[in-house]
Amino acid sequence: MLSQTSVHVIRALTFLAAQPADKFVGAAAIAAATGAPQNYLGKLLQQFCQKGLLESQRGAGGGVRLAKPADSITLLQVVEPVEHLSQRRNCFMGQLCCGVRPCTYHKSWLKLHSDFVEFLESVTLAGILAQSEWQLPDIKSEKSGRKKK
Repeated sequence: MLSQTSVHVIRALTFLAAQPADKFVGAAAIAAATGAPQNYLGKLLQQFCQKGLLESQRGAGGGVRLAKPADSITLLQVVEPVEHLSQRRNCFMGQLCCGVRPCTYHKSWLKLHSDFVEFLESVTLAGILAQSEWQLPDIKSEKSGRKKK
């Protein structure tokens, strides 16, 4: 139900939620830890800085970090800039259906969409981190984007 881009962003922000709140982490390190393409992820992280979910810092020790606590960032806030779920009001059949005579499944689809959005609003990054079996390692070195062993 979510694009690969949303999955990359969720993993990246969950990874940041696992880091100390005052720590900035570079895009290379986040990409290495989450399996996201580095250049692509870097551009996404910039967008999330502009949206106010991340803060950035340039220079040595720079990177990004969450702009607010992980328990106050919902999945809807994370995926909305990518998926634009609040703007989707038409049926999954698109313009073929959403006219004067909607398809048989139109009401069911709208309910499913509404339930999905409510679910995304109810889940926070802290909740994902607490329930996740995916262990997120702490970054030890930022210089090359690799973790020290």
